Amino acid sequence: MKGSNCYTKFMSRKPMSQSQKLYFVLGLNAIMVTGLVIAGLVSHSLGLLAAGGDYIADSMSVVLGLIAIYVRDKKHGKSKATTYVAGINGLLLLAVTLVVMYEAVHRLQGQNPEVNGLPVLIVSGIAALVMFVSAVILKGDGDDKDIHMRSVLLDTVADAVSAVAVAIAGGIILVTHGWYWLDSAIALVIGAFIAVQAVKLLLEVIKDLRTRTTAR
Repeated sequence: MKGSNCYTKFMSRKPMSQSQKLYFVLGLNAIMVTGLVIAGLVSHSLGLLAAGGDYIADSMSVVLGLIAIYVRDKKHGKSKATTYVAGINGLLLLAVTLVVMYEAVHRLQGQNPEVNGLPVLIVSGIAALVMFVSAVILKGDGDDKDIHMRSVLLDTVADAVSAVAVAIAGGIILVTHGWYWLDSAIALVIGAFIAVQAVKLLLEVIKDLRTRTTAR
């Protein structure tokens, strides 16, 4: 009976608001940024540093999103703030991605530094798990229909996929005790994937703004 009551209370709990979800994701991002950057510097992994830079951009987007939601709620949903923030998010993602891709190409053309595969595997594996959990939370209750929440969800899923790819590269480097170029190659592939998603998001933002202007 006690177990049944706990289950009933869990199922009947009040859903998290958009702001609560964003605060939750922001906290996770802050933790993961610290871990990814430190591990990336220690292991000389461009893949981990790329993921860390992406998480920093995502954190900035979440902060702007919290401000946008506050403005939107004050204006009873009539504000374009969340759409503008989604656009800023897309631009930040694109900027970070281009920097990472440039560094990856530079490394591939020159000499790749030795990469320690073990911390790359462990930290990126944890990051992937954390981001997948965040994506499940963001996806719930239909909040992904909001363009900004959808952009944050997109960032989170992209982060999770990127972390999985980096973990695989770290595992291969650990087993082979070489193939250091694979870290840069993975960073380049991740950058291309995120760049495409960022461009799609920007096109969606432009379409949304045009639709609202036409509807007036």
